[in-house]
Amino acid sequence: MDNTELTFEQAMAELEEIVKRLEKGELTLDESISFFRRGVELTKYCNKKLDEAERSITMLIEGENGVIEKELPELDQGR
Repeated sequence: MDNTELTFEQAMAELEEIVKRLEKGELTLDESISFFRRGVELTKYCNKKLDEAERSITMLIEGENGVIEKELPELDQGR
């Protein structure tokens, strides 16, 4: 599935499923590499979506003078 057709939630669910399958250790090497590659793609996609959301939130709470009126919660967890 093309990433542009996924919601953030769908991408996260697929990523969680990939992690479960890799952790089981029942895949062949080629399958593991393929799943790992897809996991990296999904991780990049999710990070991009989170960055976009953070920018949108920042734009919404900035005042007319460009100063953030409220402190944003830290969204950068573990990246």
